[in-house]
Amino acid sequence: MAPDAADPEALETRFDDADVRAVDTSDAGTGEARAPDAATVEEREAVEEREAVEEPAPVEAPGAVEEVGESDPNGRGDDEPTSRSQVERLEEEGDIAADYLEALLDIADEDGDIDLDVEGDRASVSVVGDALDTLVGDDGVVLEALQELTRLAVYRETGERTRLMLDVGGFRAGRRRQLEELAGDAVDEVRSSGESIKLSPMSPFERKVVHDAVAAAGLLSESEGTEPARCVVVMPAK
Repeated sequence: MAPDAADPEALETRFDDADVRAVDTSDAGTGEARAPDAATVEEREAVEEREAVEEPAPVEAPGAVEEVGESDPNGRGDDEPTSRSQVERLEEEGDIAADYLEALLDIADEDGDIDLDVEGDRASVSVVGDALDTLVGDDGVVLEALQELTRLAVYRETGERTRLMLDVGGFRAGRRRQLEELAGDAVDEVRSSGESIKLSPMSPFERKVVHDAVAAAGLLSESEGTEPARCVVVMPAK
């Protein structure tokens, strides 16, 4: 590994450079970067959350949505099958993402294997390997940035916004298990006390996992507040 590969500032510089290369080549000959209409991470998250209808008015859900990700506005969860054309499109997104991530791994002088999958209506890409903490960062901050860079790379090639989910070193999978346990404890407390409980602020990904776990237990939940302090409130069933 290069001497400065673990330096977050140096790593961030490399990622920025790679992002520019991934985006600006779409405007051949101009040298100007072309980004999606939702140009910032916050704007893209807000758009995705609105379109996904992640947090509707409290309703009692019939069961758990097993896959991680927002529900479809028409009520179709991520775990329902997609058409063949959709699967092919998502596989293409995964291939584009894999090529981009392989280049980033080379820049960061990190070793990792890339696994591709299609989970419901989104492409799923995982970087698997040891000692990948640098690519995850504190509380997954670097991972979130990597996911946005990867989505931008896919956007450049396809011209369409993607809901691709990226995991590195099993961080999201582990975090999901923790959140499901947290949701279970909250459900037990609400059932015992009959009172609502407000959880700590979470990202859209984390809130969705909690919403699904609470719904599977037969209770209600909703989100309140604004980013970055938006949180889940677990409520008794009506």
